[in-house]
Amino acid sequence: MAVSPEILPPKKKRTSSMSSEERLLRSLLLRSRETSCLNPIPFVLNRNSNSIIRKTKLLTLLLEDLVTDPDVTCFPASAVLCFEELFIVLQSVKTLIEDCCNGSKLWLLIQQQSVANKFLELTVDLSTLIDIFPVKEVILSQDVEEIVNLIRKQCSKTVASVDEKDINLRADVLQKLDRIKSEIVPQQSKLKEIFTRLQMNDSASCTDEIQILEEKVRNQGDEKSKAEIVSLIGLVRYAKCVLYGESSPGIIPRRKKSNSMDITIPSDFRCPISLDLMREPVVVSTGQTYDRASIHLWIESGHTTCPKTGQTLDHTEMIPNYALRNLIVMWCREHRIPFESTEIKENVNGVTTNKTLIEATKMTVSFLIEKARAAQSLEMANRFVSELRALAKTDSNSRACIAEADGLPLLVKFLGSEHPSLQVNAVTTILNLSILEGNKTKIVETDGVLNGVIEVLRTGATWEAKGNAAATIFSLTGVHAYRKKLGRKTRVIKGLMELAKDGPISSKRDALVAILNLAGDRETVGKLLEVGVVEMASEVMDGLPEEGVTVLEAVVKKGGLAAITAAFHVIRKLVTILREGTERAQESAAATLVNICQKGGLEIVSELAAIPGIERVIWEVMGMGTGRGRRKAATLLRILRRWAAGLYGNATAAYTTTNSGSTTTTGVVLRG
Repeated sequence: MAVSPEILPPKKKRTSSMSSEERLLRSLLLRSRETSCLNPIPFVLNRNSNSIIRKTKLLTLLLEDLVTDPDVTCFPASAVLCFEELFIVLQSVKTLIEDCCNGSKLWLLIQQQSVANKFLELTVDLSTLIDIFPVKEVILSQDVEEIVNLIRKQCSKTVASVDEKDINLRADVLQKLDRIKSEIVPQQSKLKEIFTRLQMNDSASCTDEIQILEEKVRNQGDEKSKAEIVSLIGLVRYAKCVLYGESSPGIIPRRKKSNSMDITIPSDFRCPISLDLMREPVVVSTGQTYDRASIHLWIESGHTTCPKTGQTLDHTEMIPNYALRNLIVMWCREHRIPFESTEIKENVNGVTTNKTLIEATKMTVSFLIEKARAAQSLEMANRFVSELRALAKTDSNSRACIAEADGLPLLVKFLGSEHPSLQVNAVTTILNLSILEGNKTKIVETDGVLNGVIEVLRTGATWEAKGNAAATIFSLTGVHAYRKKLGRKTRVIKGLMELAKDGPISSKRDALVAILNLAGDRETVGKLLEVGVVEMASEVMDGLPEEGVTVLEAVVKKGGLAAITAAFHVIRKLVTILREGTERAQESAAATLVNICQKGGLEIVSELAAIPGIERVIWEVMGMGTGRGRRKAATLLRILRRWAAGLYGNATAAYTTTNSGSTTTTGVVLRG
């Protein structure tokens, strides 16, 4: 039944129970309370931060009275404007204090005068707003007027002064930097005094300081300030080892493995070469993105083509992909995975030119190697080797210093250690050293190092040790001559194969990328086929389809008829990946099938054609796959069409029955 409009009650406009002025005042009160509850900066500029916090506490009393006073019902426009500006000032005060407390302590110490000036500017802004506040137009009680006068009086006395003890502490730090630059080792007692004053009392607090400083370097545009921050990083690294080295943990994982085992890295975040999370994604001339370290190794090894597309590179320039890097950083933070970023500041040889940092690093390395050599127990040696491991991960300068200080002979001694953590730390330090191109030769030529790494790969005490040994092999294969040398060693081939078959996911990946690099040499592919690389890749595809099919693609490409014969039984599994895998896995599966069909002839194509629904699978890849995946799928479809036309021999009825009509056959579920 229709209801006439006259029967319905008129709609009432929703009215706000609180005026905009009152909402503004309450928001201002909330912000004032938050600011007044902050703790002053404890280690430097304590008086400056404490002073402005006291003023906000008085302001809070004023605002509370205005909010609760029933006689104050409305405010003139000038008062509302003051409230709006006060909100901005209080937000700035809150942000400044929080930034100082959460930021770098040393950098705050160095910049203390400019920060003190910021506190003064905010105090002046606060004083100005209190001065122009229309007290006469707003009915205030006598107590509140006294609070206003008190705030005005306190603001008028504020100056941008810095405590003498803070000035002296800054001078001490600058003196230590100058002495380090002059190759003079700082006195440990004086260093301890400085770091105690700054409340850096253990290894963890020093590590936090280093991370904050490194982030500041990346965000710093001024080159002079950047150089000063880099010098401070060197000082903290040295102090961390000298003052708190023995309290550091025995193992510093190369990548966070707790919980990350269960996390699947998005395919777009993984480097097509290393298959690992990209730390510095760059774009090459073909438009493909790779991790800088991996594509650099690829090009340095003599390759002139794009690894993913096979196209010739027009040039070797690499353009940073900042958008993707930011997405990776956000993803890492969301999943609490540490993001190991790129190096601080390097010249063309990959070594920083900051004199203070270089000398501080040399002193740190010398101290750690000396202590590790003199250690009376494996546990004590492990603590210092773990610090070397962490240092070798930081930058190229540290890697160069460790190698030049004869760190490799020391590390060899610990590769065969019965202490599992010590063995892991030793082999991982060598892995980190191998990232620097100049160190690869030293690792291969220093007596016992390469054999020691291979032995860890075969008989290491833990999967982590074996995985990091495999990663070291991968790093060394970036040099063409070493790739051939390592490929001839049966122990290397067998060790990598065993790890790829039996290791945990992370160790499997380390072994697979090493095998992938070795597969670039035809002679090595022959050895890989002898020990069952195709069967291994087929097994791996069940859990790591992208990695397994990528290895299979490389082997089939270089392995000749032996590889084609071995890969015959994998065809159906490749088709399954072509249908269900990720875009990258589909791309490699399509490329592998094309190679197998082109080299294997009629029998291979017949086997592929007999798979129900194969054309639909190929059409889907052609429509939604990557650029290379679509091209390979199109080639595969042409091969099947030529086979059906009898150009590969007599076409069988099986293909005609299976694929004659896409409307009736393409929905068939593949049999694995």
